[in-house]
Amino acid sequence: MNPILEVYFFKSESGAEPVREWLRDLPALDRKIAGEDIKTIQFGWPLGMPLVGHLDGDIWEIRIKLDRRIARILFVTKKGTMVLLHGFIKKNQKTPKPDLDLAKARLKQLRRKK
Repeated sequence: MNPILEVYFFKSESGAEPVREWLRDLPALDRKIAGEDIKTIQFGWPLGMPLVGHLDGDIWEIRIKLDRRIARILFVTKKGTMVLLHGFIKKNQKTPKPDLDLAKARLKQLRRKK
């Protein structure tokens, strides 16, 4: 079975891949759970709640339930690709504005490259 979306990590102008680095810092079990959720979206897109939620404009979130906490990965899709923009551990009910703003800024950078 072929994936519906190819998954890419956002890469900053300096070459950093913030979501990949964030995932690497998670405990192994949390990394595995996040990876499975990304793969579910990659092969099942389009998906909705409870795994995927629309946030704002072109930005979507992967809603990841870890062992004792909740994580989010914000992403965008375009022409068969999924670009992971920002990952974080969620501490409040609502997505924090700084996290959403960071994803929007990275999306702007991504669009400037093309």
